[in-house]
Amino acid sequence: MSNAIESVLTERRRFPPPAEFAAAAHLGTWEGLLELEEEARKNPEAFWAARASELWWDHRWHTVLQWQAPDARWFVGGTTNVCVNCVDRHAASWRRNKAALLWEGEPGDTRVLTYGQLHREVQKTANALLALGVSSGDFVAIYLPMVPEAAIAMLACARIGAPHTVVFGGFSAEALADRLRDSRAKLVITADGGWRRGAVVPLKDNVDKAIVDTEVRNVLVVRRTNSAVVWDPKRDHWWHETVDRAAPIHRAHAHDSEHPLFSLYTSGTTGKPKGILHTTGGYLTGAAYSSRLVFDLRDEDVFWCTADIGWVTGHSYVVYGPLANGATVLMYEGAPNQPGPDRFWDIIDRWRVSVFYTAPTAIRAFMRWGDEWPARHDLSSLRLLGSVGEPINPEAWMWYRSRIGGDRCPIVDTWWQTETGSIMISPLPGATPTKPGSATRALPGYDIDVVRKDGTSCAPNEGGFLAIRRPWPSMLRTIYGDHERFTKTYFGEIAGMYFAGDGARRDEDGYFWIMGRVDDVINVAGHRLSTMEIESALVSHPKVAEAAVVGRPDDLKGQAIVAFVTPRSGVSADEALATELRAHVATQIGALARPEEIRFADALPKTRSGKIMRRLLREVASGSTTRGDTTTLEDQGVLERLAQSFAHED
Repeated sequence: MSNAIESVLTERRRFPPPAEFAAAAHLGTWEGLLELEEEARKNPEAFWAARASELWWDHRWHTVLQWQAPDARWFVGGTTNVCVNCVDRHAASWRRNKAALLWEGEPGDTRVLTYGQLHREVQKTANALLALGVSSGDFVAIYLPMVPEAAIAMLACARIGAPHTVVFGGFSAEALADRLRDSRAKLVITADGGWRRGAVVPLKDNVDKAIVDTEVRNVLVVRRTNSAVVWDPKRDHWWHETVDRAAPIHRAHAHDSEHPLFSLYTSGTTGKPKGILHTTGGYLTGAAYSSRLVFDLRDEDVFWCTADIGWVTGHSYVVYGPLANGATVLMYEGAPNQPGPDRFWDIIDRWRVSVFYTAPTAIRAFMRWGDEWPARHDLSSLRLLGSVGEPINPEAWMWYRSRIGGDRCPIVDTWWQTETGSIMISPLPGATPTKPGSATRALPGYDIDVVRKDGTSCAPNEGGFLAIRRPWPSMLRTIYGDHERFTKTYFGEIAGMYFAGDGARRDEDGYFWIMGRVDDVINVAGHRLSTMEIESALVSHPKVAEAAVVGRPDDLKGQAIVAFVTPRSGVSADEALATELRAHVATQIGALARPEEIRFADALPKTRSGKIMRRLLREVASGSTTRGDTTTLEDQGVLERLAQSFAHED
């Protein structure tokens, strides 16, 4: 018997195939949702134990939760392996020959990996990492384009217990260096380059600059663009040589439920980026549960989350959550408008994508590009649409449902954070009646509220702070290397609760309406106004493509409303349009919400994940100097152009 066949048979004995996840899947009715909510409310720990039991555990836990605010430990004493749950147990089942990853590169090249093939590649990569001196507990930095090796590297790290820190491939060498130093990574996995809008991003060159004065000893390089790179034979190793020559069999071992799985860096308003640390058992429980519940994942689905794996959305809903459920996942490297504005719709058409999850910023860009682009393609394979990253304004929600979903696909508008690890507020398709602009209700198992500063619950439609009253499995455990900052940032505002940093309100039906970051609530003459509501009013105007609203200091009112507006193509950005937009906002919301200033811009400052950096706009509007971390800013020139525009008008 060959070693490969013997390995498969051994894996089938060690990791019995997963059940069909019937417990929480395909609820489909309002009554079913309410039953699951009641189960979670009556006994939260038993509820989460049942969700965790749907995963593979080598050794079952003795205690579901140990909680002493702000520190939580979930499934204490339990041991498992994230990679086994995402790969091995499917490779040991009928899913062995099912597609796990469908991949398309920006130039048009494609690859397909079945669960059996993915299993083999992950085992080889795990052996290669061990041969390069990586041990359990050592951090590995991953700085790759959206290629299959990115997911393979993450899974291999999880397999051997080496926590990874994925750095988005669009980050500069300086941003990468900060993350390497903070995580004390021992090895970097990168590529010679990556494709973005027809050009090569020089990833290996950036790594060479970033690893100076770090603990990095080895660099593993994927050949992607055939770009010329500087090579240090003592330090640099080609993936196709090192991994391809490694043994194809690796026996996975279980890790403690609280073993670190990854840290992911988010920007702070001041100071260095925060390394959000997630652990093994609790994180995977949340990612797997939410993937199955929110996206109603079925074996016949092709699931496409457009996020890069450098963001938490890519971690939870490109790699870990869907693969834990045995799903077929699509990955795409490149821009949504390369070579034309219909690239996404072409991909959906050709690959027959059924579940599509993207960001409101992208949706608004699609709107700006025009209805003719999606109309060129057959999007009938779609059955479910999702939104992530920031609140989606009603106008974009309606366009998304009509033009992309053909008025037949439900939309799951999701709220969560890097820190929460998984989706926490979302409608369930077929079960939750939706309202455009509302993320609707908390998922069963999450105790979320809108509260005042003293922790008391707000009345219906009273604006307050979005807070989480009870711990949950996929919550962050700390800020890596700075537990004091973790405590102060997330548990220092409202006694005994996790404060998400967002403002929100709940309507009379208990639906959540996210108002944006607390800093994005403007106090005008004693009245608290949501910037998101004003932005939604502006974007509902047919001449507006995108808008961002901030407050600036005002001697009379306390704060004045400043709107940054990007007009639709062909629209003149002049004072007549500004007057028209002020009147439109007053009609939609009220005279109090009428912007004091409207500034027209060709683009808004956004992170590489597509979020508008309103903090920077506030600084531009008030005339102050830009401070804090700007490493996530996609186009540094946007701020300069906006500042120059202000200077010229003043």
